[in-house]
Amino acid sequence: MYQYDDFDEAFVRARVEQFRGQVARRIDGSLTEDEFRPLRLMNGLYLQLHAYMLRVAIPYGTLNPSQMRQLAYIADRWDKGYGHFTTRQNIQYNWPVLADVPDILSALADVGMHAIQTSGNCVRNVTADHFAGAAADEIADPRPYAELLRQWSTDHPEFQFLPRKFKIAITGSPNDRAVTRAHDIGLRMVLNDAGEAGFEVLVGGGLGRTPMLGRVIRDFLPEADLLPYVEAILATYNLQGRRDNKYKARIKITVHEQGIDAIRDQVESEFERIRGTWTGADQAILARIRQSFAPPVFADRATDPFEDERARNPSFRAWADTNLAAHRDAGHAIVTISLKAHGETPGDATSAQMRVMADLAERYGHGELRISHEQNVILPHVHKADLSAVWTALRAAGLATANAGLISDIIACPGMDYCALATARSIPVAQDIALHFRALDLEHDIGPLKVKISGCINACGHHHVGHIGILGLDRAGVETYQLTLGGDGTEDAAIGERTGPGFAYGEIVPAVDRIVRAYLDLRASADETFLDAYRRVGMGPFKAALYDGTEQADAA
Repeated sequence: MYQYDDFDEAFVRARVEQFRGQVARRIDGSLTEDEFRPLRLMNGLYLQLHAYMLRVAIPYGTLNPSQMRQLAYIADRWDKGYGHFTTRQNIQYNWPVLADVPDILSALADVGMHAIQTSGNCVRNVTADHFAGAAADEIADPRPYAELLRQWSTDHPEFQFLPRKFKIAITGSPNDRAVTRAHDIGLRMVLNDAGEAGFEVLVGGGLGRTPMLGRVIRDFLPEADLLPYVEAILATYNLQGRRDNKYKARIKITVHEQGIDAIRDQVESEFERIRGTWTGADQAILARIRQSFAPPVFADRATDPFEDERARNPSFRAWADTNLAAHRDAGHAIVTISLKAHGETPGDATSAQMRVMADLAERYGHGELRISHEQNVILPHVHKADLSAVWTALRAAGLATANAGLISDIIACPGMDYCALATARSIPVAQDIALHFRALDLEHDIGPLKVKISGCINACGHHHVGHIGILGLDRAGVETYQLTLGGDGTEDAAIGERTGPGFAYGEIVPAVDRIVRAYLDLRASADETFLDAYRRVGMGPFKAALYDGTEQADAA
């Protein structure tokens, strides 16, 4: 993985000391909250319902063991002993004291981390496929490109005050695990007819109050043109994006109002104008970055221990069936560590659990960890002979829940338990759904089913692209939950369709239960997934099962 050089180190340290002075002036009253707000947001510090929240960047979701241990140390020393991993592959601390934040940032800098551009109207943390560099279906590791984009966009003088925040996602696989179509720019690696690698470029995706899927602006962009083309998109948006209404300021609205063809013409014109000014320095930097992402040397060992344990231990087999993915080396596997133990807060990890994961990565995983947008942690390179030992250690730490991709592997935003913007609770709903289906012992029979929950229309829980999406709203002071079905965040991305009237807090779990039971009755075979069944039969049967004979919580 990429290691900070002297320039990176000096830049981050300078920002820490700059912010230390700003915090001191806020505490002594020299700065009002209104004056301090843009300064703290530039350093990832939010003011939530009960306390400040610090959002720390984990670029393209990649961590090493030392960094994970430092996150644990910060949780213990300056927070409440845990951290929350997010859909943006970041970590959030929910309880820092303002006076301590500069020391936290300094501790992050000690391990090559920071909180710069995790907020504000700028290019946010670039996210990537959490199986990058390991997946069997990958064309190429997308992380060197993500790191190039990070270096280019950090403190970029032209793009620090965009009309609105800007998010980029990149995948190196035809199977999209980065939700690229729900981003302002999505980059999907493809091969042209000559077998050369490049990118399909999408623009104008985003969720929130107006969910839209990204549109293809370039079918094939040569990899050497990545930065100038992305710069052309940002420059066009910076000029054309609306600043009169923050709800219409995202690039998705610009694309919608002007049309993809008009935006493409402007971007291509800007690209042609600036392309000649790029003299190859970016490609030299990319070549150096690639050296930091050289793949590990994989040991050639027998996999008999894995096969033997799988044959004799049903609990291990259940975990292996759900939480392992195919690695590009046949002797290895990709391990998903679920942060979705039944009844726990999705995405939370204690400091003790962080240390366990760091130790496992160091001993068995070539020193690599990944954070997924699904709020889990990944060990991307584990030899199959070591999987039993890894599972045993995870089980002792409460991290061996065998539910990756199942109904209890729920994405949920912090909701009204923490967030000042939320209009309903998310975490208790996720906990109740997970516990309900565990009690019924149904989730493995149900099979792959992605439930995503947001506590407000900002859609931080990605509910629009959930197979079952849940949106919590305030209806005259009452928490009400709308359901959507058929959303998908993969290469076949789709925005979910609203079922109809919403449900009160106490009715949302029974409503999800009715949807799931309808699916079990409707599916053509045990191999037909919920999403496939929904696409085959449509909304009708699910809507009938959901509402027939039930009271409706509202008529909206």
